[in-house]
Amino acid sequence: MKFEYCTLFKDVQLSGIFADSKTFADAIPKQSWQAAQQAYEQMDLPLTNSELTRFVAEHFSFAAQPELQALNDVSCVKDYIQALWPKLLRKGFSTSNNSLLALQHDYVVPGGRFNEIYYWDSYFTALGLEDSGNIKLIEAMVDNFVSLIERIGCVPNGNRVYYTSRSQPPVLALMVKLLMPYKKSDIEWLKRMVDAMTKEHAFWHQGEQQLGDSCGEFKRVVKFANGAQLNRYWDDKPEPRPESYAEDVADAEQLPAEQREAFFRNIRAACESGWDFSARWLDKPDSLLSINTTNRVPVDLNALLYLLEKTLSECLIMLEQTSQSQAFSQRADRRKKAILQLLWNDTHGWFCDFDLAKKRASPMLSLAGTVPLFAGIAEQSQAHTIANKLKCDFLRPGGLVSCLSETAQQWDSPNGWAPLQWFAISGLRDYGLHDLAKNIAQRWLAMLEQDFAKRGCLLEKYNVCDPFQTAGGGEYQVQQGFGWTNGVTSRLQVLYQHKL
Repeated sequence: MKFEYCTLFKDVQLSGIFADSKTFADAIPKQSWQAAQQAYEQMDLPLTNSELTRFVAEHFSFAAQPELQALNDVSCVKDYIQALWPKLLRKGFSTSNNSLLALQHDYVVPGGRFNEIYYWDSYFTALGLEDSGNIKLIEAMVDNFVSLIERIGCVPNGNRVYYTSRSQPPVLALMVKLLMPYKKSDIEWLKRMVDAMTKEHAFWHQGEQQLGDSCGEFKRVVKFANGAQLNRYWDDKPEPRPESYAEDVADAEQLPAEQREAFFRNIRAACESGWDFSARWLDKPDSLLSINTTNRVPVDLNALLYLLEKTLSECLIMLEQTSQSQAFSQRADRRKKAILQLLWNDTHGWFCDFDLAKKRASPMLSLAGTVPLFAGIAEQSQAHTIANKLKCDFLRPGGLVSCLSETAQQWDSPNGWAPLQWFAISGLRDYGLHDLAKNIAQRWLAMLEQDFAKRGCLLEKYNVCDPFQTAGGGEYQVQQGFGWTNGVTSRLQVLYQHKL
């Protein structure tokens, strides 16, 4: 039984007995979802909310969240990060009677409501795990990703059954590169990684052959009239997200019936981006109902796919597969050319998403525009232009603001996020722009120390414009833990406070 389609699931989600729809999507049945549904059908329906609450308590339990427990003996950010890794660790398992997808090896979760592995979070988490010397755990997480690709065809958003129709920004290649110094003599490992990365590349290019030489879009592939090819975010299921069921249904009811499938697909595609949600995806920045993710060609996605193609080419050379290596190298070169041609905007001095509907660069400027620095795509002159804009427009007391648009969405101003700090700082360092990189890092670290002194924990996001205010926006309360904040902050501490 697919739990998200059963009457019990829908009734609980629409009842509002849980403030966060994800709570019940992640519930653990004491027997099985089928048994709970059968017991529910025997009740005198409909139940009142208090009766429904009792029924759920009788038939379901919920996973522990050890990372939320107070750490009384921890007095600084560095010690907190080290103390939290074991609390964010989840053991591998082979069977599941709930929405979790089984993972053979141990893994690290972000924390709070995110009690499963998340794909792009894991790369930033791995930076901190490497600093702690926990290479085996990074290997285990990568092995889990390889297994998921073999079973599902991609690394899903997270290891939940309701995430399997979408992925997230592809970072497997980044994790393979991170592990390479430790694994480069292991040819069998390298072969498995190449096979997995090749399958991931194929996932992002499903339908490429159907388009042929004609311009147009199919799933995640976009071909332009000039022959250039890039990618976009997508989801095959145009229906409410189980983990946000009540929210999606309520929003969709405000739209004409014929627009609802497109709304659901665009909501889900934005979740694949990891930026859920942002003015990047909205035709009207003040309205989530105007979301139009599939009509954007995202600069960050294409920069990461460039790195995937470059990494595949390099690994195939190591395996002495020259022709295959050249094929991916040529794809990377074509993608770089397309990014420079279509996504660089001289007027803004910035890499921008491309709006397919309007056939021009999106006016929403965000830190996604720094990922071509991180990927080594930008020209040196462009890097200096980007650095100047970062300093003048994005730099705030607590680091870099994620987007210049101020909206009710969590990936916009005034919020800043650890992974975006890392993309920008790492990219600036690679282009020799060390002073600005250090300035950003020091602001971020100072803000975290200040906030930690008050809360005693790290959070998933921060208000970098006013660090004394708690970050807000989006569909849920700010979460503590937090995997990628810990990982990026650890790496910045190594680079700027404890030079090794």
